[in-house]
Amino acid sequence: MAKQEMSISKLAASIPTEADAYLKLEELRWDGHPICPHCGVKDQAWYIRPLNGTSRKTRTGSMSQRRVWKCGACRKQFSVLTGTIFQGSKIPVRTWLLVVFEMCASKNGVSAREIERKYELTAKTAWFMLHRIREAMRREPLAGLLRGTVMSDESWIGGTPANRHRSDPREKVRQPGTTDKTPVLSLIHHETREVRSRVIPTVDGETLADAIAEQVDGSRTELWTDSSKPYITVAKDMRGHQSVDHAAGQYVKRVNGGRMTTNAVEGFFSQLKRSIDGTHHHVSKTHLSRYLDQFDFMYSLCKQTDSARMHALISRAAGRRLSYKPLTGGNA
Repeated sequence: MAKQEMSISKLAASIPTEADAYLKLEELRWDGHPICPHCGVKDQAWYIRPLNGTSRKTRTGSMSQRRVWKCGACRKQFSVLTGTIFQGSKIPVRTWLLVVFEMCASKNGVSAREIERKYELTAKTAWFMLHRIREAMRREPLAGLLRGTVMSDESWIGGTPANRHRSDPREKVRQPGTTDKTPVLSLIHHETREVRSRVIPTVDGETLADAIAEQVDGSRTELWTDSSKPYITVAKDMRGHQSVDHAAGQYVKRVNGGRMTTNAVEGFFSQLKRSIDGTHHHVSKTHLSRYLDQFDFMYSLCKQTDSARMHALISRAAGRRLSYKPLTGGNA
């Protein structure tokens, strides 16, 4: 899958049945080498059912095409769904694969309402499904610190208060001259173009310094920013610091025979805002970080094919179960 480019029509044709979808997911996750999710042993499991390879009758009397394996080490049963974002879902695996491909192939993202309509799901199911996929797009928790040359910038996500009607209840509690937009910080590695974004409470020197220190090895990094004053505080912990003065119309600066700029971060924010405005229309502060995970994933792998991005996402699916109640804070 990762070596041969795939389209949504080719993928749909390759998985006409649920049994074929299980085989395709096993190919993407295991590449022919089953791994037990219980003990981690590889290539010591055998396929046990359904015996005819297509379907079996469950204890409730319904027919199932779920492929089940048994580990030769811990003797526990499992499937390709066990311990992943797909576990416990009643959505067909075929639907999961098609939606995952759409998410990995859509530069501007896919809305839950669109998935609801295309795949005949409920709005709640489609919304939950997309958030589970975003959970797999989240950066690895043990990802190392960025080193080398890193570009940094911040932006504000949300509607402009001046555009609201005076009867909007939010206007009654907002202080004049303030905004309730959400600040977002993004860091992009100059060489690899990996992007890391996060929601921050405020845009001040101390907050930026703490947020950047969590992702950047300052002693081995040169930071490129605009001329915003909070970066004066941040620069103290960096090996080097270069800035451009946007207020003076400066967007590219010659440094040591090279070109120093923050245009890549500006471009990332431009894409992010167009996608939120055009596809999702509104994103709550509660879930904004998950949408940042999605667009970080897409931007960092933008040079790869759609098939390669899908393979990368499936490889991250294990160990990232997301249940509905914690996602909604206990409110359905």
